[in-house]
Amino acid sequence: MKRMTLRNILLSALLLFSISNAAADDEKLKPFVLAAKGAGTVAEKAEQAKAALVAGGFTVVGDYSPYADAAILIVTNDELKKNAADSEHGGFGAIQRVSVTKVKDEVQVSYTNPVYMANVYRMKGDLSSVAAGLAAALGKVEGFGAQGMTARQARKYHYMLGMEYFDEPSVLAEYASYEEAVQAVDAKLTDNKNGVSKVYRVDVPGKKESVFGVAMKGATEDGKYMDDRFIMSEIDFRDIKSTAHLPYEVLVSDNKVYALYARFRIAINFPDLSMMGKNSFMNIMKTPEAIRHVLQKTVQK
Repeated sequence: MKRMTLRNILLSALLLFSISNAAADDEKLKPFVLAAKGAGTVAEKAEQAKAALVAGGFTVVGDYSPYADAAILIVTNDELKKNAADSEHGGFGAIQRVSVTKVKDEVQVSYTNPVYMANVYRMKGDLSSVAAGLAAALGKVEGFGAQGMTARQARKYHYMLGMEYFDEPSVLAEYASYEEAVQAVDAKLTDNKNGVSKVYRVDVPGKKESVFGVAMKGATEDGKYMDDRFIMSEIDFRDIKSTAHLPYEVLVSDNKVYALYARFRIAINFPDLSMMGKNSFMNIMKTPEAIRHVLQKTVQK
């Protein structure tokens, strides 16, 4: 009788564990987290967010205002950089972005969801501790930006048949060495050529890899189709704003310079955007090639 009781207890525990794991696997992850919203100004809310992030152990490596009433803080910490070092092309996930956006009479504070980003970037760890740190520093009201994907779906995501996956980035340039590549890219982005300028740089420790955030506005050749303001005016139309989609990234890994192709980079943050219609990918059809071309022109030898 005792053996049967113990066996039943063990079986019940195993069943509960399996159900718990299945629930975790089926959890719907969303690209962004709304931290707070309310009265105030963008400037004061951005300063409050910055102070809270620093107090929470994050380092603010850059900031960007792509247009009026919007500010973005880019942050990293040891856990983000360690996970980047352990992951293939992990530099894309070495930072998180925090946005402060005025929408009518309220200011929204939001940030990228680290667990979602860890999965779409196929990183080794799920960054759940980073998610907890951002929630503790800034708050957490709800996830938003899509109907959601499971971790398994996010790791193999592409927008539709024939479009790029995470492991199919654009190769923008190739140099003789990592040292030459990273110095050249830093200098070229600092020069702000072609309307592309540096927002931040984070070097991945113990690895020949660096990620740069790039602002794209005031383009001299590719026009409005790669301009941050234009792109966001077409795709960021919902009540809760996805401003933390910006800025775009350029990755130096060994001696090559990469960027995620825009049909992937935009789609991961706006996976529910329709192909046709008023607010759709059709309206930015020229954008992926415009972005690839202007970045290539900016960082090439």
